[in-house]
Amino acid sequence: MRSARILLLGAAMAAVLAGCSRDKTPELMNLRSQTRGPDEFAVMPGKPLEMPESFAELPPPTPGAPSRTDPTPEADAIAALGGNAARGVRGDNGLMAHVSRYGVSPSIRQTLAAEDLEYRRQNDGRLLERVFNVNVYFKAYRKQSLDQHAELERWRRAGARNVGAPPDPAAE
Repeated sequence: MRSARILLLGAAMAAVLAGCSRDKTPELMNLRSQTRGPDEFAVMPGKPLEMPESFAELPPPTPGAPSRTDPTPEADAIAALGGNAARGVRGDNGLMAHVSRYGVSPSIRQTLAAEDLEYRRQNDGRLLERVFNVNVYFKAYRKQSLDQHAELERWRRAGARNVGAPPDPAAE
């Protein structure tokens, strides 16, 4: 009986110590799926189909070549910012001047990665949350989150209209 208690206590201590391990990078959001189900983030919707002015304008089909309806997020972002998508980001001097008007840090990616890693280490969850792999993402970023319904009301009071926004479920 006593040896069973000691064995149980030893197993519990091993589980606790395994949860204390700080060797790996902290992950606030458990995004690693262990199932072989679909990944809805891997699906990118295509652009809407459009009827050409003339069917003679259509290029001949080329197997493996990009389609006119394939998503082009970089070109779309360049066009949305007022640049020339045909030139690309580096070739459009006007766009580059506009987006870098407040300065450019060449090491911004490394700086943000280091700051994010430090933030995740500080908000990694308590011992049992780490042991049981509990998602602590929303708790960690609670101070940085936006109350979408309060923000929507603020914009509506300022005169901006958004008729397609869903109602606040807490107000019902």
